[in-house]
Amino acid sequence: MRPQPDIIIPESVEMPRATLHITDNGVKIHTLYSDDFEVVRFTFVFRAGTSMQHKPFTASATANMLSEGSQTMSAQQIADELDFYGSYFDVNIDRDYAYISFVSLSKFFAQTLNVAREILLHPAFESKELRTYCSKRKQGLSIERKKIDVQSRELFGKALFGENHPYGISADESLYDDITREDIVVLYNELYTADNCFVVCSGNINNDVMQGIEGIALSLPQGDASMPQFPAPETTHQLHKSIDTALQSSIRIGRLLFPRTHPDFVGMQVVATVLGGYFGSRLMQNLREMHGYTYGVMAAMINFEKEGYLAIATQVTREHSEDALREIYYEIERLRNELMPEEELQMAKNMMIGEILRILDGPFGIADVTIENIMCGLDNSSTEQNVEIINAITPEEVQRLAQKYLRHEDLIEVVVG
Repeated sequence: MRPQPDIIIPESVEMPRATLHITDNGVKIHTLYSDDFEVVRFTFVFRAGTSMQHKPFTASATANMLSEGSQTMSAQQIADELDFYGSYFDVNIDRDYAYISFVSLSKFFAQTLNVAREILLHPAFESKELRTYCSKRKQGLSIERKKIDVQSRELFGKALFGENHPYGISADESLYDDITREDIVVLYNELYTADNCFVVCSGNINNDVMQGIEGIALSLPQGDASMPQFPAPETTHQLHKSIDTALQSSIRIGRLLFPRTHPDFVGMQVVATVLGGYFGSRLMQNLREMHGYTYGVMAAMINFEKEGYLAIATQVTREHSEDALREIYYEIERLRNELMPEEELQMAKNMMIGEILRILDGPFGIADVTIENIMCGLDNSSTEQNVEIINAITPEEVQRLAQKYLRHEDLIEVVVG
């Protein structure tokens, strides 16, 4: 048998820089040229996430209703047109932003652009389609909320931020019945504007592509780019919800920290990876391999525009809830009190940098990272700097961060089950 090749982890990563073009109405278009494939992806990003809505569920309803018919095309015609040309359309929405993405073969870009123009600039928001959408979403959310992991995730948000904070609100699904077409139109007119948008385009970009995307951007109306004022988070350190019929318990432990622009964010990503960021992590070895309490456990740093937090999440058999909590806190304290071995830290670094390289393997992955960097007010050099920070971190720095940010009295504990 041939010996396995050595694993080589690069000390640095070269991240392509996006070219910036600003339209006359202020929309920033970031382009990442690649001629490896005859394909183009363009994403319009609007600051139109759930934290921007004035009424529950209207932000997601607005984003998802964009493709449900325009002033000249029905929802079926939109779907058929995209399917006929092999194009792809996707909508994603989070707490802060709505992402409207289109992928097209280069030779069918003009046809895809025509559909994109209808979706972005001329949505009909028909009342009948809206009622169908709300009915499906209401039913789906009602079913999802029967799952203990969904309940614990929502309860964890409430514990982190408070039930009145835009990042912590979990509205009752019955409020889908209160959404009107006027609510959607008002939110669309307020948030889907030039002042509230940037665009990232990647792939085989020529002058026709740039002119087409710029044409849509120029057609966006001016708006108000002012940011809403969020209340201060109101943290609750322990929330338990008992469900007699549950066979398992869903556990979430963590704390409110800081967004990605904080100098300790990447270091805390390393701490999270060591704890529960890959299959060989400490919590996986403890809870799964040693004790058999769970199939899986994760730990990660979560980044929002205004806040960021650490989250540890797992589901365990009901009778082992207290045992699992004890072992999670044990691993946290061990990280705070003992220097970890260099070999273990190197494995965590390898996993993190390997994941970065995997994401950056292609123009669309590079575009996704570019979008995230732009939202944080950064350019793509920040990704290169993050790799350098990961490579440079020491066991002493991991211990320092754990001691500073993972004190037991600062942690939030949520258990549902």
